[in-house]
Amino acid sequence: MNKDLPLSDMSEARLTRRGIMLVLSSPSGAGKTTLANMLIAADPNCTLSISATTRDPRPGEAHGKDYFFMDRPAFEAMRERGALLEWAEVFGNLYGTPRDCVELALSRGRDIVFDIDWQGTRQLHAEAPGDLVRVFILPPSHRALATRLRGRASDSDEVVARRMEGAAAEMRHWHEYDYVLVNRELSDTLDTLRAILAAERCRRDRNPGLTAFVDELLAED
Repeated sequence: MNKDLPLSDMSEARLTRRGIMLVLSSPSGAGKTTLANMLIAADPNCTLSISATTRDPRPGEAHGKDYFFMDRPAFEAMRERGALLEWAEVFGNLYGTPRDCVELALSRGRDIVFDIDWQGTRQLHAEAPGDLVRVFILPPSHRALATRLRGRASDSDEVVARRMEGAAAEMRHWHEYDYVLVNRELSDTLDTLRAILAAERCRRDRNPGLTAFVDELLAED
């Protein structure tokens, strides 16, 4: 035992946990991106995973902040050398998660929030099921979903129509997730999401230092 450290400091070091990959999935327009941003703003230990993509930037988006924008050959090269934790093709564009940044954050106890679809979630589960918490967000109604998509000024009518067609296919995968939330009110959904994250952080298997910590408690006079 290191006598140079007070007991409280040694206990804190032992209790440092591994981070969580928190996936939020939903049909486009159901609120997962808004909820991800709200969660990150409310919880300083959460960081948004930045995806690589071959799609063009939307107005206001910046490279390295919202996405890593790249052409298809560069993306495919990353995929071939195993530099992506997951990848998917959505509406003709490629999306993927760079591996190195996520692995480093998890090892330091940071929680990474993923705004991805069911295809990417399946791949993450295959790669690291023990690090993954999967949450599916449902809209309160089909009408509400359609209204939200039509309100996006940056998307054309063609894009809106394609996303509405894909919504049903996306929602058919709800049963593959650990938690399912109906997003009626953003504030209520956020509260539930934070409760899920708090509980998952306390799981015994996410805190490998607990064994030594309890042994230390039992050894004290």
